[in-house]
Amino acid sequence: MALSLDPNSTVPPFEQLRVQLVAQIADGSLLAGTRLPTVRGLADELNIAPNTVLRAYRELEADGFLESRGRNGTFVNARADVAEQQAQLAARAYADRVQQLGISPAAALAYVTTALK
Repeated sequence: MALSLDPNSTVPPFEQLRVQLVAQIADGSLLAGTRLPTVRGLADELNIAPNTVLRAYRELEADGFLESRGRNGTFVNARADVAEQQAQLAARAYADRVQQLGISPAAALAYVTTALK
């Protein structure tokens, strides 16, 4: 599991970590059932505060990517298609929000297309 954080990025470290873990789960680098490093161990490895790793792990657990087994550790969740489910939920939330703001569907799609580049 190769993780690295950019200290000069405007993206918070917990979010950088979260995004990298999701990408590794999605591309199969981290398989279901894989045990992740402890919070303290990963924090030491990345030279960041343990609470940063804890926040990333908790958010990934809430999103269904990870499962905590207490003292036994944190593992990649065995549920299939978690990334697709989360993408669909995010798309629905985005669509609802742009409708509330009165933004046209064409403009909303243009924003997404630009953001994905």
